[in-house]
Amino acid sequence: MRIFEQLESKVRGYVRSFPVIFESSKGSTMVDESGNEYIDFFAGAGTLNYGHNNPIISEALIDYLKKDGVVHGLDMATSAKKRFLTKFSETILEPRNMEYKIQFTGPTGTNAIESAIKLARMIKGRSNIAAFTNAFHGLTMGALAITGNTFYRDEAHISRSNVSFLPFDSYMGDDFNTLDYFRKLLEDNSSGLDLPSAVIVETIQAEGGINVASAQWLRDLAQLCHDFDIFLIVDDIQVGNGRSGDFFSFEEAGIKPDMVTMSKSIGAGLPLALLLIRPDLDQWKPSEHTGTFRGNNLAFVASTEALSYWDNMELSNAVKHKSEIIKTELERIADKYSELNPSVRGRGMIYGIEIKELGLTSQISERCFENGLIIELAGADDQVIKLLPPLIIDEESLMKGLLIIDQSIGEILEERKSRMGQEM
Repeated sequence: MRIFEQLESKVRGYVRSFPVIFESSKGSTMVDESGNEYIDFFAGAGTLNYGHNNPIISEALIDYLKKDGVVHGLDMATSAKKRFLTKFSETILEPRNMEYKIQFTGPTGTNAIESAIKLARMIKGRSNIAAFTNAFHGLTMGALAITGNTFYRDEAHISRSNVSFLPFDSYMGDDFNTLDYFRKLLEDNSSGLDLPSAVIVETIQAEGGINVASAQWLRDLAQLCHDFDIFLIVDDIQVGNGRSGDFFSFEEAGIKPDMVTMSKSIGAGLPLALLLIRPDLDQWKPSEHTGTFRGNNLAFVASTEALSYWDNMELSNAVKHKSEIIKTELERIADKYSELNPSVRGRGMIYGIEIKELGLTSQISERCFENGLIIELAGADDQVIKLLPPLIIDEESLMKGLLIIDQSIGEILEERKSRMGQEM
């Protein structure tokens, strides 16, 4: 690992949690240079919903390159883009009766977020954006301003103006309706809340700690936005692309946002981000919002193949089936280690188990890695063990990973009891 310490910036993060050199990967497994195998419950932070080196996708990419397909084309028309647009329209939008224009932004999720809030402000002529507690939308200036975690929000490098934070669903407890509070502020001209141009929301706050908004809360939020002439932007970057069990995470609520940001698994492992825009909101002038990598042709090829998983309900049904397995097993683990007062929450194939004892989840995650499982943490204090396996993981590997979590918690607690006994 010396070369990374010598030459790579200290800003590197995940390598500190998983300090080995990975050499290969396939499906839901990663292998290091020593030949050790790890089950992947991380999936590139949600980028690898269709697994590592999916053969359907890899073969299409190799074939495209062998035929000298266009790799970089700015926003010019290419055959790869044409096939992607056609597939996305026919497989995703049309069956859901959705009508959106597609804007290709820079290649990362934060680029899509920047495009969305810039467009909302431009159309409405209002600069304020409403975001929610525990939100995570990215780390470029505009996206960072609507991200809640103080770890990232250093005064030296953030402009905090023109953003209002409001409590997410159940943030104030189950008996407090946070949207009644939001509505009251909007109705009161002296509340101090400037009328937002847009509200941006994650239906499931992933980095924020696996906080799941109810379908009713999302419907009420959509109605509130309609009542006050506010755009509704859904950030579906991490929890879209099938992670919830439906292709879009907001489908269960039956809402149709004004804009939707997508990245991560939409590129099937390659950099791609896009903004879905209600057609009447596509008010950009040509090249008014641009970027050198606004549309990755290799990602178009990969995504077109990945979208074939949505030609029928097979993957959706599989995700919902595996969701029940994850929920059942995590609840069993929570009952087994009830002295930790753990809580389980999630939807689809994004789940978390919260343990509020400071630092314990870090120990558990580290032990999981030693036992052959890659898993990350979430929440303001990294207090949530976050499960994000590839959607295509087989049930045997899924169960094995869940058992490693159980095993690792047990080992940590047993070692702690042993130390306490020795001290006595």
